[in-house]
Amino acid sequence: MEIPQLQSRPFYIKLACVLFSLIALVYIVRVGKEILSPMIFSCLFSILLLPLASFLEKKFRFPRSASSMLSVIILLAGIVLLFYVIATQISDLSNEWPLFQLQLNKSILQLQHWISKTFEINIDKQLSLLHDAATKMMSASSAVVGATLLSISSILLFLVFTFIYTFFFLLYRRLIKRFLETVFLEKNVPIVHAVIEQVQYIIRKYIVGLIIEMSIVTALVCISFSLFGIKYSLLLGLLTGLFNIIPYIGIFTALIISSLITFATAASLSKVLIVMVIVIITHLIDSNILLPTIVGSKVRINALIAVLGVIMGEMIWGISGMFLSIPVIAVLKIIFDRIEGLQAWGIILGDDEKQQEALAGKNEDV
Repeated sequence: MEIPQLQSRPFYIKLACVLFSLIALVYIVRVGKEILSPMIFSCLFSILLLPLASFLEKKFRFPRSASSMLSVIILLAGIVLLFYVIATQISDLSNEWPLFQLQLNKSILQLQHWISKTFEINIDKQLSLLHDAATKMMSASSAVVGATLLSISSILLFLVFTFIYTFFFLLYRRLIKRFLETVFLEKNVPIVHAVIEQVQYIIRKYIVGLIIEMSIVTALVCISFSLFGIKYSLLLGLLTGLFNIIPYIGIFTALIISSLITFATAASLSKVLIVMVIVIITHLIDSNILLPTIVGSKVRINALIAVLGVIMGEMIWGISGMFLSIPVIAVLKIIFDRIEGLQAWGIILGDDEKQQEALAGKNEDV
């Protein structure tokens, strides 16, 4: 007796299978975060560094181990240089801490008077409430310090394993590719090979596009802030460029951080307003010109799926999930587009109207 195919089963059985698969997948991803998260970052880095490693092997006759190690070292040097510049700027910003405290005290005093007039809560009662809140926060200070130290150590371990995995992915890239082509049936080998090649192409172009976009956004913000005399324009520009990698959510985070730093150092609400206007205009230029031209042509993912992906990525893996959501969705779309029965999922993930119209026409003909 043959087991009936999934397509011939009732809708509620297919729905139950899909929901069960999604729940199991999310559970496995959450449990395996410590292993999967650095491995996915390593896959992205290895795809980005693959042309450099191949160039070193062909042009300078480097052994594969040496070319892989040198490629990882170059990437590591670039990341260290970027964070060194940011750390230097933050160190200079720390000298403004007394001014920030003064601004904060003035703002709190003004807020207290406004609350007293608006809600008829006297200042003494407000201070009492603040004292109670501060006492509760101080009681948990040891736990906060411990969590912070644990977080820093986790980040360091994450970076170490990420670069180790990147080296091994570059070193054993042909072995991994041969495994992926062999694990499937022989008739599916051309499809697997095509998926591997397109995933490499799309991810590489996407990462390069993000780097170009980040550089342009950073330059626009730095130049604009410098023209209007905003202090720490380099730091704010770098932070805006980095946070801009996170779709939609990152730019608003950068807006809040830039506004707070400007408020603490400029002592002028007009400067804060200028910063907000510049960041918003930069976001409009980026979302309507830079993103469609530089990145949008590489990864065709609609805005709804991008926002949902970022939110779900943050819920599952935190900050790393927000960064990885778009590349993972792009890879899933490539796979869905080439597997029979999953093309509809590829269409809902994408932003290609012609593909949707083609599917609609195909359905009408059936």
